[in-house]
Amino acid sequence: MTISVLDQVAKEKGLAVLGTGDFTHPGYFKELEEELEPLGNGLFVRPEGAGTKFILSAEISNIFSQRGKTYRVHTLVLAPDLGTVREINRVLSRRGNIYADGRPIFGFSVKELARLIREIDSRCLVIPAHAWTPWFSIFGAASGFDSLEEAFEEELEFIYAIETGLSSDPEMNWRLSALDSITLVSNSDAHSPAKIGREANAFEGEPSYEAISRAIREKSLLFTVEFYPEEGKYHYDGHRSCGVVFSPQETKAHKGLCPVCGQPLTIGVMHRVEELADRPPGFRPEGVPGSIHLVPLLEIIAEAEGVRPTAARVAKIYKQLITLGGSEFDILLRLSYQTLGEFVPERILEGIRRVREGRISVRPGYDGLYGEVRIFSEAPGPESSAQSGTSSPQLSLF
Repeated sequence: MTISVLDQVAKEKGLAVLGTGDFTHPGYFKELEEELEPLGNGLFVRPEGAGTKFILSAEISNIFSQRGKTYRVHTLVLAPDLGTVREINRVLSRRGNIYADGRPIFGFSVKELARLIREIDSRCLVIPAHAWTPWFSIFGAASGFDSLEEAFEEELEFIYAIETGLSSDPEMNWRLSALDSITLVSNSDAHSPAKIGREANAFEGEPSYEAISRAIREKSLLFTVEFYPEEGKYHYDGHRSCGVVFSPQETKAHKGLCPVCGQPLTIGVMHRVEELADRPPGFRPEGVPGSIHLVPLLEIIAEAEGVRPTAARVAKIYKQLITLGGSEFDILLRLSYQTLGEFVPERILEGIRRVREGRISVRPGYDGLYGEVRIFSEAPGPESSAQSGTSSPQLSLF
């Protein structure tokens, strides 16, 4: 995905600010230098582009041993300017191969990464990525820690947020009192243009690096837009090759083993939350930002039309609706049913209504297999109850 593609897709989705991703890769960083123009507030735009503001971001992988255990953790880094990124890349290039991948791999600890980034520029933000996925995350069942304190030790005071990931949402994270001081951010983790904006964060005021950083440091986000966590590909436990999907309780009853082949099950996010939680389901701390659970417009159109989301007809209808409605978030969140009724086909409009009201069913994802959302019928297999979304006022999204 090039910057020009990201720029256009963000406009269609309704995103005011988008992370560049991959600034550690020298080839891509050169593209950022050539194509982006600084606004003077820590954000960037493409001259004569679609108007999307970009924040410099990257994801880094650390694989390391500590106290006899191997950890694999992915971490997000936000930076305020190109000069800071150049210095980050210079320092990291001495520790590993930053040319090999957009998400470079290093053999030192996440605590050392946090210290290294902080010493280069304390304005940078270090955020554990998709914090609960079994593989490559700070709390992952297969290779993570039991607490942020265990992972970051004396650097913990400089960790202000975690990314909840597609397989968890704020409601699940509220069950851990240890996260009460941490901002929960939600990002789309996009690997293709269509996946951009699956999750987002809403804030108030004129976007700038300082405003975004302050909102994260001070826990002053307005709300987050959430993928249904059940739809994430590691929400429940299971063994994909045998077609076995279990709730945490079922996994415990089977002693963590697949009843078909006897191999260990892949432990999912819900199970891991249950292990670390010190509060019951449904607990909500005071003063936390709310969340809105959505189904992507492409999926709503596809189910209404009875075809796959990748069908050409779905793409055609999507483009027509975006042209008339302004953006995907305008259509899913902001426009009244009366306004939508002027240009949205009746069955698609009913799908939007059901998503807004939380009247859907979800088959949970497991062992790397995405879950399935059904709007007009029940999802096959074990079902997890969906949470209700609510409409919102006009807000900036990033």
